[in-house]
Amino acid sequence: MTARRVVFIGAAGEMCKVAIERFARAGGDWHLLLCDIRPELLQPLVKRLPPGRVTVRRLDLHDRQDLREVVEGAALVVLGAGPYIRTSEPVISACVEAKVPYLDFDDDVESTQHALGLADQAQEAGIPLYIGCGASPGMSNVMVVDAASELDTVEDIEMFWTVGDERPDVGRAVIHHLMHIAAGDCLTWENGGPVHHESYVETGTAPMGGGLGETLLYETAHPEPVTLPRRYPEARRVRCLGGMDPAPVNGLVKGLGQAIQSGDMTSDEAVDFMMDIVKSRPGTLTGWRHALRGMAGQVRRGESGAGEMLKFLGASALRRRYTWRGGLLARVTGTRGGRPAVAVRRTPVSGPGAYLTASMATVTGTACAAFMVLALDEAGKRAGSFAPEDWADPEAFYTALERVGTPRYEIVESLR
Repeated sequence: MTARRVVFIGAAGEMCKVAIERFARAGGDWHLLLCDIRPELLQPLVKRLPPGRVTVRRLDLHDRQDLREVVEGAALVVLGAGPYIRTSEPVISACVEAKVPYLDFDDDVESTQHALGLADQAQEAGIPLYIGCGASPGMSNVMVVDAASELDTVEDIEMFWTVGDERPDVGRAVIHHLMHIAAGDCLTWENGGPVHHESYVETGTAPMGGGLGETLLYETAHPEPVTLPRRYPEARRVRCLGGMDPAPVNGLVKGLGQAIQSGDMTSDEAVDFMMDIVKSRPGTLTGWRHALRGMAGQVRRGESGAGEMLKFLGASALRRRYTWRGGLLARVTGTRGGRPAVAVRRTPVSGPGAYLTASMATVTGTACAAFMVLALDEAGKRAGSFAPEDWADPEAFYTALERVGTPRYEIVESLR
């Protein structure tokens, strides 16, 4: 098979479909092999892609023989199927065996650690494994490197993400990940070393762009605090905070996460309940009991108002959606010229009219497409396992975002 072939696994996922379509806009004569366990879902996308340069096939990524046949000889394999704690190991193993470069937008800590632990194997195979190449992690890591370049020393690194109302277009893999990070163990970096916190307990605020303004967000179990200390070992603190807009959804999610931790709900039951909410179905009484408990606790702690909670519940009952708002922000604190200094990078716009940050799918998929452009431009230059901060130069990444269609004014802005 031709080395001008790029393979997408899990191609029918919303984020991966964006990555495919926007990567195709960058040009080149790449042949795109789109693989999914439900290939029929890809037909509308295929009609929007360059004719004659796309092949679709069914793939169960847990079928070792079929998977090896798919990745053999590819220029790059992109894994878009989650949750990554279940999907990345077999695909990475196949790529290492076949000596084929690999890229994903993994946002789970455990699978990220596993992939980075395969650096020696990847180096022996002579290939790169590019891990966490989405929005957060991914673009957020690059924004940290950009902001830190303004400073002489780095002390605190904080990354913030916000996701808006995406009902009804949310898949189960996304909800599984959300439940995974909503409660329980959160590996982070504090006082110059790794520590464990409880997810969704510690909070922080940031002046998010895209019309959000100063926003309260929650510390979450994300890969950035695991990978970035490798680049900035002198940092005192590295943490990732995130959440949903509107704010009451954070209380709802936390209530379900706590129910999972206490054994009052299984993870699958919580995901089923969230899918009911996403699809405007009634949901179980058990699910609502824990969801309401979480939202009430949020109000008691002053993290959201009672009026905001009632407005959300009323809008949900009437099946009304909120206008999507979301984005990324990186804030690095340190010194410049011997004085305390702060550098901030953020996405400036969001919502239905935006190209980059119109949804979780667009920001993740577009960032992934840009990382793909960089990876293919730099083919053969490195071998090993890499997080975004290890290899993606900020200005080159921003240029790659433009190459996949992003207007420059949407990409990033600096705050002083």
